Amino acid sequence: MTNHWRDIKNADVIFIAGANPAEAHPVGFQWFMRAKLDPTKGPGNGGGAKIIHVDPRFSRTSAVADHYVRTRTGTDVALFGGLMNYVLTNNKFHDEYVKHYTNASFLVSKDYTFHDGLFSGYDPKKRSYATFAPPPKPPATADKSWAYQLGADGFAKRDNTLQDPQCVFQLLKKHYSRYTPAMVEQITSIPQADFLKIAEIVGEMGRPDKVMTIVYAVGLTQHTTGTQMIRAGALLQLLLGNIGKPGGGMNAERGHANIQGNTDNAISWELLPGYMKVPLPGQKTTDDYVKASAAKQSDPNSWNFLGLNYKKFLVSMLKAWYGDHATAENDFAFNYLPKPNGNASWLTIYDNALQGKMEGLMLSGMTASSIGPDSKQVMAALGKLKWLVVMDPFPTTSSEFWHGPGMTPASIQTEVFLLPATHWIEKDGSFVNSGRWMQWKDQVMPPQGQARHDHWIMAELFHRVKTLYQHQGGKFPDPILNLTMNYKDPIHPTLDEIAREVNGQDLKTGKQMVTFAKLMDDGSTSSGNWIYVGAYTPKGNMSKRRNGVQDPKKNDPTGMGFYPQWAWSWPLNRRVLYNRASADTEGKPWDPKRPGIQWNGSKWVGDVPDYPPAMSPTDPAAWLPFIMNGEGVGRLFSNALTDGPIPEHYEPMESPVVNALHPTVSSSPVAYIYKAANGDTGFGTVADYPIIATTYRLTEHEHYLTQQVPLLVELQPEPFVEIPTGLAAEKQIKTGDMVRVHSKRGEIRVRAVVTNRVGQLALGDKKVWQVGIPIHWGFVGYAAELLPDKAPYWMANTLTPFVGDANSRTPEFKAFLVNIDKLPA
Repeated sequence: MTNHWRDIKNADVIFIAGANPAEAHPVGFQWFMRAKLDPTKGPGNGGGAKIIHVDPRFSRTSAVADHYVRTRTGTDVALFGGLMNYVLTNNKFHDEYVKHYTNASFLVSKDYTFHDGLFSGYDPKKRSYATFAPPPKPPATADKSWAYQLGADGFAKRDNTLQDPQCVFQLLKKHYSRYTPAMVEQITSIPQADFLKIAEIVGEMGRPDKVMTIVYAVGLTQHTTGTQMIRAGALLQLLLGNIGKPGGGMNAERGHANIQGNTDNAISWELLPGYMKVPLPGQKTTDDYVKASAAKQSDPNSWNFLGLNYKKFLVSMLKAWYGDHATAENDFAFNYLPKPNGNASWLTIYDNALQGKMEGLMLSGMTASSIGPDSKQVMAALGKLKWLVVMDPFPTTSSEFWHGPGMTPASIQTEVFLLPATHWIEKDGSFVNSGRWMQWKDQVMPPQGQARHDHWIMAELFHRVKTLYQHQGGKFPDPILNLTMNYKDPIHPTLDEIAREVNGQDLKTGKQMVTFAKLMDDGSTSSGNWIYVGAYTPKGNMSKRRNGVQDPKKNDPTGMGFYPQWAWSWPLNRRVLYNRASADTEGKPWDPKRPGIQWNGSKWVGDVPDYPPAMSPTDPAAWLPFIMNGEGVGRLFSNALTDGPIPEHYEPMESPVVNALHPTVSSSPVAYIYKAANGDTGFGTVADYPIIATTYRLTEHEHYLTQQVPLLVELQPEPFVEIPTGLAAEKQIKTGDMVRVHSKRGEIRVRAVVTNRVGQLALGDKKVWQVGIPIHWGFVGYAAELLPDKAPYWMANTLTPFVGDANSRTPEFKAFLVNIDKLPA
């Protein structure tokens, strides 16, 4: 999330795609309504910000939107592509921003092509692009067609007139010229008149004195093209000049209080803390790793801050982990880090388990059976393990997986250990919200029964494993034996101690670090996560600060809603990322009424600048505004993704139609496809499953924990499927009837809710029904106890395919095919 929740009130237009914030984020939605009710905001001469909601289902968000359009799930790239085509064709882009703050002028290799759905460099046998091979290592002879043309100085060539046919601007313009209003309608089912009405509003957001925010959630991420859907929105915002500005940005609404904190701290298999890459085989030294991982400077005015400091951040992290055992002589214990020979994504873990390649698994605060795709396959995989450890406050569908539909307990040999962990109200610690705000919470009540904090459970397990190595030896014990646990009680560390350690220290003075700019690669500093440096300084725990609306004049001197003394935001308490781009080349705000930062003649003032504080914007050597990448500017064209340098529409793996843009390459040619034990990929056809389904969550549900809360269960006691009125009439289904919803993977048996919130879509000459299925229920919890005979057939993810996005491996939960039958009364 480039901006933050409170900043949404600064927008003129709020474009919501793949999200339903009124119901899924009801507290944060106040800022949407503040913008809508603010007469100084709006695309014209004020009158309030306009909310545009694009979604397969009419919801409470749609009810307060100024414009709601129903779209087909999984087609957002086509929508954003059509909007970019409109902006480019009608010269609605922010000309100065695009020229100076994006890579529009960079020249791409003359070997770059795009034809019939395939970019240059595609290898059909490997189902991957040779320009970007997935781990463990790139190909020996990588295709260079996605690279920039280089000059004699080694930097990317540029055409500042934006006329060269190989410049990014022209390539982008050519690419999206195919996304006409008629094509957008054929793919998305959005009528051309509605699309053009939205495009006209969006196009006005390219004016320097106007700003739009794009808000999204898992409705964009949970697709085989999820990464490119989000990137398509980001490209639109770059063309409009809305990245870095207050009220702008590309803003992800996280589903839970600490999902942002999880990803920041390497919950994803391919990352180290602070979004650094995991080392790969063949990288024997820190220098090998940095050479392969860090961005290279591709423009003389690019600061390339992350690339230049990659080793400092790595070494400081290793010092935090291994302390005195990480020295210059042993390359700071770099050899202790695993170099995975393949991916360990969520999908791959369970695929390996299904194939008998895993002995055991630990689940902490998540339930694999409910949150993964193809629940039957996941439960079958759990049944292949020797042991399963579940750390959770309550039993889950994973700890009780043998009760699932079709499971035969007598044939399952998995030994299950359910370790009672504390609920978050039973401990203190920090939450990092969508807007990157780290906020400390207090313990509400002491742990109940024999529950222990999950980090205490992990600490004791580590201590016992370490003791076994000490007494019995083993292969390469050093990473275990030499790990630092410098806490007052290593078995029961406090979260305050861990927060201090994550921030890091100047090891020469023993003082807490204040800025990651002072981290070193000589072993004199430590930091568990470089982006969190500044969260716990010598002044104390910054996330505990609470100077807010009790005195707005004092606590928010800019009036922009930054409130710098409320909690702490990474990085360095910056509230809007890339805020240097909120001012023009002379340092003046694009919109004086909404300044992010501005040059006052001697320094940058406003938000914490994403830029050297004293660097004059008129200095010929001044850095470009996007300081974290090698180009120094926003990427309209990127060679960093596995599925293409420019977002392209591909159909979901299960689709009722072929791709209207390139029928021979309909779905993503590089999506991660896993085969079931019988060799079947598990994809259904429209002949058997003619109905499009998508999933969503209800306000009463906070993931699966609220299965255990009687009052919330009684508000939403039974699962259901929303069926359009016309489809219900065809199948003679009434509200309250029990129906069987089935896909190629399995079935659920739930109540029907007949509604006009979902409907029929016109896709060219074909008309298709679309239904909505809430996720949440399972065969454990209060509701399952009330209705035990139905509970085994309640998990919506039983229906979804086992396939992942080419970049993130995120499963395709949001677009799949089903059929519906009425069950006998």
